[in-house]
Amino acid sequence: MSVTFVRGLADYQRTDDRPVTVTIGTFDGIHRGHQEILRAVQRESAESGCAAVLVTFDPHPRVVISPEEIPLLLTSIEEKEKFIPHFFEGTVLVLEFNEALMEMSAEAFVRDILVEKLGAKKIVVGYDHTFGKNRSGTITELTALGEKHGFQSQVVGPVMHQGKPISSSRIRRAMRDDDYENALEMLGHDYAIYGTVEKGIGLGRRLGYPTANVRYSLRKLLPREGVYSCRVLVGQECLPGMMFIGKNYFNPQNRISVEANIFNFDRDIYDEEILVFPTHYVRGNRKFASTDKLVEQLKIDKENVMKIIEKERKDVDKQRAKSSNCI
Repeated sequence: MSVTFVRGLADYQRTDDRPVTVTIGTFDGIHRGHQEILRAVQRESAESGCAAVLVTFDPHPRVVISPEEIPLLLTSIEEKEKFIPHFFEGTVLVLEFNEALMEMSAEAFVRDILVEKLGAKKIVVGYDHTFGKNRSGTITELTALGEKHGFQSQVVGPVMHQGKPISSSRIRRAMRDDDYENALEMLGHDYAIYGTVEKGIGLGRRLGYPTANVRYSLRKLLPREGVYSCRVLVGQECLPGMMFIGKNYFNPQNRISVEANIFNFDRDIYDEEILVFPTHYVRGNRKFASTDKLVEQLKIDKENVMKIIEKERKDVDKQRAKSSNCI
């Protein structure tokens, strides 16, 4: 799909006189609930010939609203730029969430930004969406503002999973509870970790398992520590491999590392931006008595990952196999 990303209202310009359908949200995760909203926008766009605009925020609003309890992110803004085009066609307007925006009333936000600046004739939101200062803008108020300012509103209901609505906070809880499989089911796509490849201590290469070490955002929510099968997006190439998330006990640096051993790949990609997708949890992190013991385990890990990859190739009827393709 064709998507244009615009940073800030100053750089936004309407390209024609078509009516505009707008959706608003943080869209952290771009999960199945978000995808339903985006499908509604695309249907409206196709049926009415309107332009589509998605308004999102960077940083996450809670960075400004409640800095003492900032959630770790399911999708950074860089990851959104990769995922959104698979579910949405139109313009993505990224607004800086700052104190001025935080203090803007619900009516001022709708009137000044959505209607006057963007030209919204229809606004599509999720069933639990709130907006404006102190999140005072409710669905009821949005409907009333539509009557006042000349736009229609459409509310998209929840997407259910195991009897409960899917939400970003629910996915975060699943990941914190080490229920990665359930988190992926609610996301409806592979989980992505974006970052720049940096030099590590070189242990993997010395042991015969060279890894791309990812310098990820410290505000990124990582899956549980351990070994995973993975896919890695390097440029336009989607490559299989296995990865490690966690503390490397042979590394004197006391930090959580994200590193991927890309199969049949031997190219210098230092300082390149990549996306790593941990697809299946294989085993937990543990300390080894020696590097020889680690190599023995890595051999077993790779064998298990190759079995997972082969199963995915054969099991084409499963949704995960259809979607696990580096988006």
